[in-house]
Amino acid sequence: MTITPLVLEFGMGVDLHGEDGTKAACRAVFDALRHSSLPLLADIRARGGEMLVDVTVAVPDPASVNLDNVKRELPHGEVTVHAVAGGLHVPDRDTLIAVASISVSARYP
Repeated sequence: MTITPLVLEFGMGVDLHGEDGTKAACRAVFDALRHSSLPLLADIRARGGEMLVDVTVAVPDPASVNLDNVKRELPHGEVTVHAVAGGLHVPDRDTLIAVASISVSARYP
């Protein structure tokens, strides 16, 4: 099988009043998705391919992220989600910032 990388997009999400890593990560994924329009997805399906979506979210406490909740933000494709250390806990505030990268590839038979 051949895997062809197609799209790489980035987003940022913030939880202003709760230090909730999952909420910030979901908002970062939502932000990244809203930067893209992917009309090529219909072509992938028409050619018998599968869309592969790989998501990495960076937050101060990766273990706090509910990966299934983040995965639900993605409407299409075979989705994998990883949480890594990063993002930002704003000093002296209960604000947390997450960063997301989304990579979309196509797998053809």
